[in-house]
Amino acid sequence: MKFLFDFFPIILFFVVFKSYDDQLVGAIAATKVMMAASALQISLFWLKHRRFENMHLITLAIVVILGGATIYFRNVDFIKWKPTAVNWLFAVAFLGSEFIGKKSLLKRMMEKNISLPEPIWSHLNYAWVVFFILAGIINLYVAFNFPFDDWVDFKTFGMLGMTFVFVILQAFYMARHVGDPLVEDSNNQPKE
Repeated sequence: MKFLFDFFPIILFFVVFKSYDDQLVGAIAATKVMMAASALQISLFWLKHRRFENMHLITLAIVVILGGATIYFRNVDFIKWKPTAVNWLFAVAFLGSEFIGKKSLLKRMMEKNISLPEPIWSHLNYAWVVFFILAGIINLYVAFNFPFDDWVDFKTFGMLGMTFVFVILQAFYMARHVGDPLVEDSNNQPKE
């Protein structure tokens, strides 16, 4: 359910855009709806949990900036940058977490649900960094080499599909290491 909640603004963008014949008018209307949906998403999350999720706040800020530029300048090139900006910011956050703090971002998010050896957490965290960078590059390639209508399809289904495949591959990798007895201490010596 959380997965659908996180993609709620993107799905609405797709539905609104596809309901217009004129691509620019549809893009502007869809951008407005996505901005409102992102704000609603944050509000509903806060009402339920009494806290904000960083991913939602970052996405809202980028949507407001790039979406506002799209609406103001009536130019879809700004909104095309949104998935790349979000992905690259996440790449920076995941990479930074390897050097700042005691735990990687991925470990902080998942350690309550799964136990893995420390090196595996690091490998997985770096894999997400690479994934986010590549997803941003692929988005730019599609955004600026294909018609806007094709980019909207890619942004909605292609990026979602890429993420789904990556998560499945990562799950297989994690499954090989769940319950692995190799847990290293601070001296990098295996505990017995």
